[in-house]
Amino acid sequence: MHSDPGLVARVRDRLARVCGVTEKVMFGGVAFFLDGNIVAGVWHDSLIARVGPDAAPSALAEPHVRPFDITGRPMAAWVMVDPDGIDTEAQLGDWLDRACQFVATLPAKPVKPTKRKAPRRRTPPS
Repeated sequence: MHSDPGLVARVRDRLARVCGVTEKVMFGGVAFFLDGNIVAGVWHDSLIARVGPDAAPSALAEPHVRPFDITGRPMAAWVMVDPDGIDTEAQLGDWLDRACQFVATLPAKPVKPTKRKAPRRRTPPS
């Protein structure tokens, strides 16, 4: 896994207090969803926070924060917070609170049913 398991556990513990939060392994990391919308994630040892397009410029001016860019195309409403910026529980909580506040303004997305593959039929040997 590409995500720091300790940071994933810290985020999971903090977001466990919020109703409607789920998680999923994606983009080589772990993403946390609030009512179907991604709110935050862990990529290697950094926190990815969805702070919204209005808050992103001021967030990027803060220490230990950079654009969320793992593909060569930075995402405008997102920031990546380096380990020094989430060292304490208060720092981590602040970023997750900001992300939850923004995502709470978005309409909930319906939960997609998981796709189950049909069982393979075995043909009897001839």
